[in-house]
Amino acid sequence: MSTRRHRAGEAGFRQEKAADLRSEFEKDYHRIIGSASFRRLQDKTQVFPLDKSDFVRTRLTHSLEVSSFAKSLGQNIGENILAYKKDAGFTMQMKEDICDILQCAGLIHDIGNPPFGHFGEEAIREWFGKNLRSLVFHGKPIDEMLKPQMREDLYHFEGNAQAFRLVTKLHYLVDERGMDLTYALLSTVVKYPVSSVGMNPQSGNIKEKKFGYYYADEEIFREVAYVVGTNDCRHPLAFVLEAADDIAYKTADIEDAFVKGFISYSQLIEELREMESSWYQEGISFVPSVKLKELYERGRKIHAENPEEYAIKNWIVKAQGFLINCATFGFTSNYQAIMEGTYRYDLFHDTFAEKLMERLGELAYRKVFTSETIYRREVSESVMINYLMDRFIGAVVNYDDPKQELGAIDRRLVSFISSNYKNAYHYHASGKDDSDRLYLRLLLATDYICGMTDSYARRLYQELTSNVY
Repeated sequence: MSTRRHRAGEAGFRQEKAADLRSEFEKDYHRIIGSASFRRLQDKTQVFPLDKSDFVRTRLTHSLEVSSFAKSLGQNIGENILAYKKDAGFTMQMKEDICDILQCAGLIHDIGNPPFGHFGEEAIREWFGKNLRSLVFHGKPIDEMLKPQMREDLYHFEGNAQAFRLVTKLHYLVDERGMDLTYALLSTVVKYPVSSVGMNPQSGNIKEKKFGYYYADEEIFREVAYVVGTNDCRHPLAFVLEAADDIAYKTADIEDAFVKGFISYSQLIEELREMESSWYQEGISFVPSVKLKELYERGRKIHAENPEEYAIKNWIVKAQGFLINCATFGFTSNYQAIMEGTYRYDLFHDTFAEKLMERLGELAYRKVFTSETIYRREVSESVMINYLMDRFIGAVVNYDDPKQELGAIDRRLVSFISSNYKNAYHYHASGKDDSDRLYLRLLLATDYICGMTDSYARRLYQELTSNVY
């Protein structure tokens, strides 16, 4: 668990150490919660975009839940390793450290996501798929000027890679090194330690499902991997972070969907019973439909105002506890393979929780994500994302080009982009060839758009189009 930082050892950053009793990972925590990038998550979509309800989750509340689950998993796993002596070198201090790392990782795992949730990622990917081949720079097609990995970065635009980029390059704390977080934490948030040309969703190996870093950020990724010792493998704690994320969103999506009227109590219990018909085994401590029914009866017995709501909200808590236990078992029972970097699955694989997680995800997809309500909102969001991509990609193509002066409108559009992002661009573009500089300018536009909150993206779209949406 490396405490090294990119800025480690520089003069002027050592003097405070004697008076600061926090661990390096506790310092990470304070850097994160004090950042503007973290605060912006309060106005980014989790499931229901631009929702006026104060109940449903945002990216911020989701990230806090993931952070909490990740820390709980760290505590469970650490206690298990100590109790059963799975690793002679594992200490109580290491248990405390992994809990701190996981708590921080939960806070930043979605910090790079664009406005409008996962649909925002999809919209950016589709924009590049439709438009990159038609963009021209100095009379040459841009896609032909870019290296293969650069093109694939854009065609498969990924929020996970953007998160790594944000915390290592874009968040200006002291200088161009971003938040300058510990390498152990940076390694934990890279769930997919492969490039865009190395990903292979059909391989069956979970680490290759997506990509985890851009071509622009490969140098810092390689340095982190070398220092931590993961190389091309997942960090063991990345499995724990992913499990915490899965628990948080798959249970929360059901609760939010119930509150919004997409799923009823009777529908949920029917779905659970159908799943259990091919799943149930004697001795299971948590039978989902039975527990839901018990909670409903308890709600009636205590005269709860809405027994169905009482049952579902309390069932979510029980289900989360069950899933935490299953993920703990998944990690500890595969401990050796995970530590060696040969484990290929998530922590729910071959546990009693696997079918439940699948059913909750399918239910949310059928009842919420493919509903007309969500589709209508996503169509409106795509209009906004496409417009912003059109304008800002068009503006940055010729930005910083000594051979061509920006037009009046493009110059104004570029002025909107954060000076931190532009400073990062100039720093990393210095001395690079035309291809690299052009690629970094395209990322500059996506950096800006990804940094927008839902409300800011909508407001900027309205201002630029003189349209009241």
